Amino acid sequence: MALITLRRNLCHISDFWIPGTVAALKIYPADNHVRKIVKDRLRVWFCSLQPELFGVRFHHSYCKNFHSENGNDLHPVAEPWFSGERKWNRPEQSLKNEDEETPYRRLNSCTSPEEVLSFISTLDTLPVSVASAALHRVCEVGKGYDEQRLPKGILENSIFQALCCQCERDPSHLTSAGLVTVLQSLPMDPPSTLMLSLVAECQRRLQGGRLEAHHLCMLGESLVRLQGSGCEALELVLCQLQCENLKTFAPEDIVAVYRILQACPEKVDKHQAFLNAVNNFTLSIVPYLSPKSVSHVLTALVALDQTHALPLVIKLGKSVVRYIPRFTNEELRKVLEAFLYFGHSDRFLTEALERHVAALCLSLDPDVISTVMEYCSRKRILSKPILNMVAETFVCQSEKFSPRQIAESIEPFGKLNYLPPNAPALFRKLESVLVARFHHFPPQLLLKLLHSCSLIECHPVNFMSKIFSPFFLQRLQGQGKESYLDKVSLAQVTQLFMTSVLECAFYKGPKLLPQYHVKSFLTPCCSLETPLDLHLYKSVVTGLIDLLGSRLYFASKVLTPYCYTIDVEIKLDEDGFVLPFTVEEDVHKRVALCIDGPQRFCADTKHLLGKEAIKQRHLRLLGYQVVQVPYHELELLTSRLELVEYLQRKLFSQSSPVHW
Repeated sequence: MALITLRRNLCHISDFWIPGTVAALKIYPADNHVRKIVKDRLRVWFCSLQPELFGVRFHHSYCKNFHSENGNDLHPVAEPWFSGERKWNRPEQSLKNEDEETPYRRLNSCTSPEEVLSFISTLDTLPVSVASAALHRVCEVGKGYDEQRLPKGILENSIFQALCCQCERDPSHLTSAGLVTVLQSLPMDPPSTLMLSLVAECQRRLQGGRLEAHHLCMLGESLVRLQGSGCEALELVLCQLQCENLKTFAPEDIVAVYRILQACPEKVDKHQAFLNAVNNFTLSIVPYLSPKSVSHVLTALVALDQTHALPLVIKLGKSVVRYIPRFTNEELRKVLEAFLYFGHSDRFLTEALERHVAALCLSLDPDVISTVMEYCSRKRILSKPILNMVAETFVCQSEKFSPRQIAESIEPFGKLNYLPPNAPALFRKLESVLVARFHHFPPQLLLKLLHSCSLIECHPVNFMSKIFSPFFLQRLQGQGKESYLDKVSLAQVTQLFMTSVLECAFYKGPKLLPQYHVKSFLTPCCSLETPLDLHLYKSVVTGLIDLLGSRLYFASKVLTPYCYTIDVEIKLDEDGFVLPFTVEEDVHKRVALCIDGPQRFCADTKHLLGKEAIKQRHLRLLGYQVVQVPYHELELLTSRLELVEYLQRKLFSQSSPVHW
């Protein structure tokens, strides 16, 4: 009733005629939205207090939309709503400027794409400049969606599509910021006509040198996604970026530069000087990088093979320690892979991983678990909290793990020579999984998994007959003209066979055929034995010569008939006297001196690796007297005399049958 009365009274005032408002009241007498608009119009009139006549046309002007006054007749947007409408006179310039600025202020206050589109739908007219600003704002506030891509609902919105149509016809009204923001927010597949129009406008501005560093970075990323690394415009972007002062770059711009170069590694040699400058500058902004940015930079450094940028990797590692709880699963996986690539690790990172794993416990993603375990394995990190948590998680949630994740999660137990507190439950669960999913495991992956179990005396007896069968070995060998069993696989299956003979006397299944046996476990790469530490070896040899009186009484690097290589071998007769190493008769006992350097232990511990533990275990079972000479004991010796006395105690202790 109030609205009707207002309409009747206002229509009889000669100084006040608002045909658009009257039409709106006729169509929507009870619409709250219209009531708000009328209120806004009245506020403008009362504030201006101008005697001039003016009128307001209330209609939407976005593309291909129509209005109906009576519900039946459709009128195009560009036409007046009724024939009696007349254009209203312009207010003073100050009011005009205020009206022009109002849409931009309102757009800047919008915080979501829906809010922007809702506001646009209320405007009477939509100049191309306002449409351009609105499209920019939609893409700007919608950046949080799916890595800067707008959601499908926004893309299919009719008002959004109308904005796109208007900007497609004339993209020159978009600011440089708006141009690259819209370009970055639209889907690339398939490229739309708006996308092509925006790219053309970007190239015009690029060639004219009208883009700032930030806009160049955004444009470069969009060109990589749209046209690939081979487009000419991308080369121009990189050249112009090199002319910019890096001190003016924001952290996100530096990350964008890394991503652009990562997408075109073939250009790295040409732009290596620029990349070196970026690496050096990034050192100063590491504290300002977000967790996501740190992950991006490390990933790019790996892709670009920046092994000389270790100072940057180390400084990023310090940030990673703080950010561990804030990384997503994918970001954490990429960070750890980068550290593996660069060989970086430190105690603080390990402690942060331990806290993170303990906090998440059973909720950790299997892919992250396998990556963390691979990191610990390759860096020889014996982290009992991590290993115990992984063992518990696998027992409770083994069905979530793929064959690859199972292998990557279980193998480190063998390599690090560690049995968790729930070892019986862990290996029972592993056995049940293998029985149920045996054929899902690739042969090489399965062999590595079972071999790692044997290192810690959890022998896969129930699977040995399958491993030694010709059928499995054929699968392991594969098909093709160049089919062969690699040396590592042959060494693993040979060591498994030795384990079945030496440690599983109850095993009565098939044996490994002789043609699959290797002669030595010590191979140039991926060896089942750790090579000798030459510095320690020379020290021990010097001490043995002083102790025994001659180099004649011991042999070095002896390959046994059992595939193992002994660091130093000393032969004894029946009475325990030392024999020359050339003597083959009357040898009653052999002493195997194991000179264990740091690489034979878990990092920063006195805990032997699994492959060294099984070697010493097998040598004892084969009749050798194993004497271990670890590096951490040798490091305590300060003179040559102390070294000789140390070796004397080791070889000629009261309980030892060796005589000197």
